[in-house]
Amino acid sequence: MNAEEIRRRVLYRDALMLVIDKPAGLPVHPGPRGGPSLEDLFGELRFGLPRPPHLAHRLDRDTSGCLVLGRHRKALAKLGELFASGAVEKVYWAVAHGGPPSDSGTIDLALARRATRERGAWMEPDPAGQAAVTEYRVLGRREDATWLELRPRTGRTHQIRAHLAALGCPIIGDPVYGPREGGGKLRRLHLHSRSVGVPLYPKREPILVPCADLPEGPM
Repeated sequence: MNAEEIRRRVLYRDALMLVIDKPAGLPVHPGPRGGPSLEDLFGELRFGLPRPPHLAHRLDRDTSGCLVLGRHRKALAKLGELFASGAVEKVYWAVAHGGPPSDSGTIDLALARRATRERGAWMEPDPAGQAAVTEYRVLGRREDATWLELRPRTGRTHQIRAHLAALGCPIIGDPVYGPREGGGKLRRLHLHSRSVGVPLYPKREPILVPCADLPEGPM
């Protein structure tokens, strides 16, 4: 990805905030082993300000869609408060193996982090863990898969992925919570940040930013 490509992915811009369409497969920041990341390109998103924007929240490497950036320190602090308080309305789309028994519902399962050298880190239901709540609605079904709209009411690591796996319908292509695909290969993670609603300005309606495009690739 180059400067022109990252600028084309800007979905919304004002004096405080940017929302960009994050591509699947690119981490938002460098991992312990380094490598390319979305942050490498933030200098191309200054749009006249002296410093590049910073992440207001995170998306997993293989999750695509709406990603919110703060354009300066005060904006980032304000956005951090909104995300921490649950005031930002986040909507995700996912395609899952199988599907939940009901067409809508709420998954209320506390999650705790687990890690082993062999598997790495993951989240699993644990009554002693952190509270985690996800609302879901079925948008479409077929015999072996379900298209879901999901609204996380808390912001735990891997929350949607762990919650759907706990329901017995992990997201297609999930390398941590899902089954291995045929031949031992994994397709891409079918999780997309569809829109964000950010109540950034007092006495105004929340800023609603949709991300209409879905990433290309086989289901």
